Amino acid sequence: MLKNILKSAVSAAFFAIILSGECLACTSAIFTGKVTPDGRPLMWKHRDTGDENNHIAYFKGEKYAFLALLNSHDSIGKAWTGVNSEGFSIMNTASYNLQEPDEKSSKKDEEGALMYSALANCKNLGNFERFLDEYPRPMGVEVNFGVIDAEGGAAYYEVNNTRWVKVDANDEKIAPNGYLIYTNFSYTGRFDEGAGYERYQTASGIISRNAALKIFTPQWIFNNLSRSFEHSILGIDLTKPEFSPENASGWTIDQDFIPRKITSASVVIQGVKPTENPEMTIMWTVLGYPPAGIALPLWVKPGADQPAIVMREKDSKHAEICSEALKLKYKSFPIKRGNGSKYLYFTPLYNKAGTGYMQKLAPYENRIFNLYAKYIEKWRKTGVSIIELKSLNNQVISIIREGYRNCE
Repeated sequence: MLKNILKSAVSAAFFAIILSGECLACTSAIFTGKVTPDGRPLMWKHRDTGDENNHIAYFKGEKYAFLALLNSHDSIGKAWTGVNSEGFSIMNTASYNLQEPDEKSSKKDEEGALMYSALANCKNLGNFERFLDEYPRPMGVEVNFGVIDAEGGAAYYEVNNTRWVKVDANDEKIAPNGYLIYTNFSYTGRFDEGAGYERYQTASGIISRNAALKIFTPQWIFNNLSRSFEHSILGIDLTKPEFSPENASGWTIDQDFIPRKITSASVVIQGVKPTENPEMTIMWTVLGYPPAGIALPLWVKPGADQPAIVMREKDSKHAEICSEALKLKYKSFPIKRGNGSKYLYFTPLYNKAGTGYMQKLAPYENRIFNLYAKYIEKWRKTGVSIIELKSLNNQVISIIREGYRNCE
């Protein structure tokens, strides 16, 4: 039955058009080790929200220490993506077709609190399932939770106020191609309702074209999904010369691309193989607006000694790297009156001359991935070296600051 429901939802995803506006929304995917070059799972969350200032924070937790993506104005107690010391990782996308009339409640928007608690208390998928069973009802959520662990587990959980359904990424009947994609509808929810079908279709097209190649890595995901300006309904890609807005005025409408004005972060959590040390689970993170952002890797092991550039500053209450990305985003969305916020000035972001922010920042991000690569391979055998990591982080902060100076 679940298989038929999944097929129906996927069919709807390719034909339904829902103009959902600026609601809470995200695009996400889980890639099992079957479709990655090194056999390790990846979990991608591309976050869309009205809270554009995000930062990373470390928490000791009740049972397990963890890193989490937070809104910079939030008080402690909410997490929007995260990983803990045991390699348990969780994310979410809002769903808009799961709650039935008799399941509705005044308690809502509790997914951040639930994920915070799960990171503090869960080691694996089995723990999380018991956690959901025991969580007080109504749960105050209508959501798709993505979860991977260090034991090979990988699944989405479609959860509302009273119940949950597991959609297992390792089940070949459900995910025959080794991955699952979620936006803002649930497969087991009400047919033809929900949101995010256009983004789902775009992400599905990009991923399906490349699945057989097994090329999915954190860097590939950031470059080909988080920064994609392909549009499945219109049949265009703004980064291709024939579709470039420069051919006209340089402007385009910001509607149903994967990166949008309301995108605040993109995170790829790179898991481990079941035989590996969970401390090597890596939280690759882009804060701010991904087309104007730079990725860097984070580990739980250093505790509160994370790169200062991703942490909330004492004075501004914002993360430096997020603020730098937002400065460039504002230059690409300069109109504030009327419906101006719906129009993207694409030329400063990407252009034929190669001087767009995306193009200028790319070499700096490449340097970061290359810098960490050999150490990551070594640490998979020896464990994370705090001394080496601190030195690398200091180098990376300099690289990132240099990159943003190059965009001034």
